[in-house]
Amino acid sequence: MEDFVLREAHPNDAAGIARVHVGSWRAAYRGIIPDQFLADLSQPDRKRRWARTLSVPDRRDFVYVAEHAAGDIVGFASGGLERAGDPIYRGELYAIYILPGHQRRGVGRALTGLVAERLIQLGLGSMLVWVLADNPWRRFYDTLGGQVLCSKQVETGGVELTEVSYGWLDTSALRSTSVASP
Repeated sequence: MEDFVLREAHPNDAAGIARVHVGSWRAAYRGIIPDQFLADLSQPDRKRRWARTLSVPDRRDFVYVAEHAAGDIVGFASGGLERAGDPIYRGELYAIYILPGHQRRGVGRALTGLVAERLIQLGLGSMLVWVLADNPWRRFYDTLGGQVLCSKQVETGGVELTEVSYGWLDTSALRSTSVASP
């Protein structure tokens, strides 16, 4: 496993999170989402959005970052209450993105474990995540034991895309055992 530190995100992490967010979208969704949409993604815009999100006191969602030993943020994950009111899967992994050069090194698994742990602390032992059906990295959720639940159509960049949800009825198996809780 790569040498990195996991911790809860703070407002001053917004620039690093934005860099990962934009870079990961451009890498993962090339050929899926229109090129112009990906080219128009703005790190300054994402930085403002993340700074605003991370500055809300007592918010119900949470964000964790993975920081490389050199101090650069290389990945992040966010989660909280499931947003559509699903009666079975009450927690949700909202987003998880890792820079391409740091994928397949345990960062995603560790971040997912922290999200699962936090949901369990909130009394939410089940979780789902929505992912583009054509996302080449969606097999990550298969390796974590996620079960495909359903699909829906979404519009992104002016095109209709299919998203699928993966779910875990018991997220305790996802808890991270190789890192300390924040």
